[in-house]
Amino acid sequence: MSLTYCEAAPGHPTHAPYHDDEYGFPSGDDRILFERLVLEINQAGLSWLTILKKRDAFRMAFDGFDVDRVAAYTDDDRARLMADAGIIRNRLKIDAVIENARRIVALRADHGSFDGWLRAHHPLCKAEWIKLFKRTFRFTGGEIVGEFLMSLGYLPGAHHPGCPVWTRVAALDPPWMAAVRQGFAGYDAHSLSNSLPSP
Repeated sequence: MSLTYCEAAPGHPTHAPYHDDEYGFPSGDDRILFERLVLEINQAGLSWLTILKKRDAFRMAFDGFDVDRVAAYTDDDRARLMADAGIIRNRLKIDAVIENARRIVALRADHGSFDGWLRAHHPLCKAEWIKLFKRTFRFTGGEIVGEFLMSLGYLPGAHHPGCPVWTRVAALDPPWMAAVRQGFAGYDAHSLSNSLPSP
């Protein structure tokens, strides 16, 4: 049986900092939200460890995940990114990141920010989130969307109640916990049972 992330990450030089201080923690910062989306898109077909090790290179390549700057990228920027050995040089992923930045800029007209858009649609079950992301963004399959939302507290499952980090995340009242408290019953029963303490 494979270890859960809560069991495997502690003590690991790369996984532990992400698990202990970021994974499952809510954020309203559009740079953080965009970064997480970029990293999840690039993780497709690769290990999360590979992506975390390249994180600083991604940050430099994509102007600190500044949505407006990335949205304004030109063909010259695409060529620069395709030549950057520090990131994942996949044209489909690079094009998706640039296009998704443009779509986030467009979302601001109605929602003010990427965070505002997420909060306007919350809560949804995972299947509904996936449909929404596929209508709104590029390169956002089920795994990408699920991990993105779980990593930011919109879906349960990032930590189990026995994990020391769980209490810290719970203290921040992530969106999925607030939804459950308010009576939302649309989350996957397995994820929910592994994310809430026993009554």
